[in-house]
Amino acid sequence: MATEATITDEQKAATKVIVKTEEGVEHIYSAAKGLVVHGGKDLLSELKPGTTVIIHYTADDTAQEIDRVGADGLSITEGIATKIYRGKKEITIRYDNRKIETLKLTDRAAADVGKRISEDMRVIAYCSDEAGRKVTHYFKKLEGR
Repeated sequence: MATEATITDEQKAATKVIVKTEEGVEHIYSAAKGLVVHGGKDLLSELKPGTTVIIHYTADDTAQEIDRVGADGLSITEGIATKIYRGKKEITIRYDNRKIETLKLTDRAAADVGKRISEDMRVIAYCSDEAGRKVTHYFKKLEGR
């Protein structure tokens, strides 16, 4: 499971991170052993209050991966999902300017393909640039469009 949220507090000694979701609900996540943080140099030190993140977590609220969004983190791409290739771990997106691009999906993102996203749905994809190619770490349906 994953959600977009904003850091409200971090407790390095307790390896906890406190976030507020887009809906305004505050959650506390425990850091898993081996927690992966994208867009930062170490575990929780750069996740200051106000930082937008994507938290990948388990049912018991253990953070497995945290993706920082914005400067030094994931970029945001918006468009229409035109093809979903579950086996290849790819999603093809058509942008408003009619450009079409196929994005690679991380293992976590690929596991979620088709559960919340279908073809011809407007989506937001959160991507990193890895070796000159966009890799999608998280995506969600764009509500209200």
